[in-house]
Amino acid sequence: MLLKNKNDVMKDLLRVTNHKVQVWKKEKIEDEQYQVSFTEVLFKEIGAQIIPQTAKLQRGQVENIVSNTTHKIVCRYEAGKDITQDMYIIFRNKKFDINYILNPYFNNEWLELFCQEVIE
Repeated sequence: MLLKNKNDVMKDLLRVTNHKVQVWKKEKIEDEQYQVSFTEVLFKEIGAQIIPQTAKLQRGQVENIVSNTTHKIVCRYEAGKDITQDMYIIFRNKKFDINYILNPYFNNEWLELFCQEVIE
């Protein structure tokens, strides 16, 4: 295993946490008539890096062009270890659904959240 010096570790930390993203989740609410509804609440704000991965263009019936873009959002393990796939991320008024979460090499250093941008 290669050992990194202190400056390289600090560069890695700054590289990963160069943006603030909001993690949102749906919370179940039951009213006085025992009807269940869901509301969206802010779960936490974390530092992360957003990396575009792939894009696919699709044409609709009326010559609409829709882009499906996937992103990888990298954050520190301790900041994101309680994030689940049913949550979503908001960054600069754009919504990203979490497809899956990866802990590379099971080192518990970084988490990679693979997301799909939602166009509303």
